[in-house]
Amino acid sequence: NSSLNAIVDLCRDDALRQANDIDQRIANGEKVGPLSGVPVTVKVNIDQTGYATTNGLKIQAGKIATEDSPIVRSIKANDGIIVGRTNTPAFSLRWFTRNQLHGNTLNPINPSLTPGGSSGGAASAVSSGMCALAHGTDIAGSIRYPAYACGIHGLRPSLGRIPVYNSSAPDRFVAGQLMAVSGPLARTIDDIELGLDIMSSRDVRDPWWFPTPSQQPPLSHKVALCMNTEEWAVTPTVKETVHRAAEALSDAGWQVEEKTCPSIRCAADMNLALWMAEMEAAGGRKLVSQENDPDANLIFERLLKKTHPLTASDLLQIIQARAGLVREWQLLLNDYPVILCPVSGCEPFNAQKDVGSEKDFDSIIEAQLFQIGLPVLGLPALAVAREKVNQLPTGVQLVGQRFREDHIIKAGKVLELGLKSPGFEYTT
Repeated sequence: NSSLNAIVDLCRDDALRQANDIDQRIANGEKVGPLSGVPVTVKVNIDQTGYATTNGLKIQAGKIATEDSPIVRSIKANDGIIVGRTNTPAFSLRWFTRNQLHGNTLNPINPSLTPGGSSGGAASAVSSGMCALAHGTDIAGSIRYPAYACGIHGLRPSLGRIPVYNSSAPDRFVAGQLMAVSGPLARTIDDIELGLDIMSSRDVRDPWWFPTPSQQPPLSHKVALCMNTEEWAVTPTVKETVHRAAEALSDAGWQVEEKTCPSIRCAADMNLALWMAEMEAAGGRKLVSQENDPDANLIFERLLKKTHPLTASDLLQIIQARAGLVREWQLLLNDYPVILCPVSGCEPFNAQKDVGSEKDFDSIIEAQLFQIGLPVLGLPALAVAREKVNQLPTGVQLVGQRFREDHIIKAGKVLELGLKSPGFEYTT
């Protein structure tokens, strides 16, 4: 960690105390949980009793949580040992992970690449072996993109699958409630599956939480390969990675057909409009000014340029249009229960590329259409690590029906077969 700066708040005393307690229970022949002894990390933007919910901000360095968030509560209840809290960019606003309070996080595979964001610390910790399972959050790709950049797997679950709540902050407006979720990052799909099961534990503090049965009816093995190249540019390496994944699924007996999915650009535009409107309504401009983080200042202004202030009528029209778009995606998923698509339109970005030229920033937004658009739809999406190409990590994204994470996890297990442990070959 001293070279990567993934964990920025070490839970040494609590972790050792919990480990000693588990040892004693095992010695006494008592039952222990499924995460017994497993090192886990959580992101610094969720509440953990006795620790600061900083979200990468100096202005929140003293914001000590007085109760555990649902995910922290579930990890502890299942005997996972939280060894530390992981870094995020200021306001969790970027696909890069650097802030003035905690510093810069490096990618363990290649320090010249971004570790992703906003769960860059989580992905770096998992990829380098500091923990077996990490918590991340995702409103525009903040689980899936760090997983992609660090050569591991990451699951953005369906809206309402994993309960979320921070007592240290007010409830979010419509954008956060519709699009922000928490989920697991891990080096194996089996661990993703276990993490989802643990994190999905019932918690009535989240009004969106919905119980999902462990046994669900089987779905067909039909897969729609969607790249929507008429909407965005995809590099040859990304195309090849997706097609190789399609071949692997076909070889395993899945029926893959190339299709064009409903507009992803339209969904991405909705996300940006709602996200920035929420930041403005929550006093984002004032908070960004108070924090005065150079990266956040620049990114916030560049994002504002891509949107416009929403009237009440604008908001109602977006929510109305969203219903039709979700319907289109659900109709496609009814026929093809798995959609295979890129994680990003290009290979992982160079470190801090988004604070370079405005042209660089625009190219990043363009490459991230599937990252930005999918959260609007409330659908689950799994980033699956694939083989490295020219020493760069690659991966694909699997999208499924609402609350059918089990089916995309099943496909993900096919795609990870034959790979060496992703993430463990790293340099610092």
